[in-house]
Amino acid sequence: MTRYVLEYHLVSYRRVWRSSVLSSFVLPLLTMLGFGVGVGAYVTGGVEGVPYLDWMVPGLIASTAMQVAIGDSTWPVLGGFEWQRIYFGQAAAPLRVADILDGHLAFVVFRTLISCAAFLAIATAFGTMHSWWALLTLPIAALVGLAVATPAFAYAATVRIDSYLAVLFRLGVIPMSLFSGVFFPVESLPGLLRWIAYALPLWHGVDLSRAATLGVAPAWSPVGHVLYLALWAGAGWLLAYRAFRRRLVV
Repeated sequence: MTRYVLEYHLVSYRRVWRSSVLSSFVLPLLTMLGFGVGVGAYVTGGVEGVPYLDWMVPGLIASTAMQVAIGDSTWPVLGGFEWQRIYFGQAAAPLRVADILDGHLAFVVFRTLISCAAFLAIATAFGTMHSWWALLTLPIAALVGLAVATPAFAYAATVRIDSYLAVLFRLGVIPMSLFSGVFFPVESLPGLLRWIAYALPLWHGVDLSRAATLGVAPAWSPVGHVLYLALWAGAGWLLAYRAFRRRLVV
């Protein structure tokens, strides 16, 4: 039954996909030109012996996964309960709560993958990939997407107005984007902030992506990274399932 929910979202996306094409390709291009080329010109010697653009790009891919996943897991989920109320229509059909949740999550992963694939293609054109292991950034992006999407689903399912979603972006998404090793090494942060960064899921995706694109060993155990991201995804799914069930099951 999950595939029918995924099909619904894919059919809906088929009507509006053109609106996301420009941002999927132009935003990565402008970001790499602005930060990688512009700011990178002032970072003499690069970072850890790697040109700044090459060092930063894998972090941007992981950050893109996080931002796309949370963006598609907040307002669309709130709208599914409060505005279009599509979840209630799906619940009236022979669909379980898990089918509704998993089908929408599968679509979020699809959106995350195609956005990160576009970023990866542009980054490759800039010559920033140093290893065929860079292809692993896509499954890493999918895992990062799930790790942040599931708790975002849980949060969006418990609020009634979108002002609370803006709070999530201001206090969660923006700080996570800035302090998870995307633009500078986490090791340069003060001790407490460094451990907060380690606790966030994005840093684990950044470290794995950077290791893949540069062809080096990650700072932490690859298995440990994957298990930690899976823990976020699993715990978030349980919270999201409880929130969905509370609202859909009378």
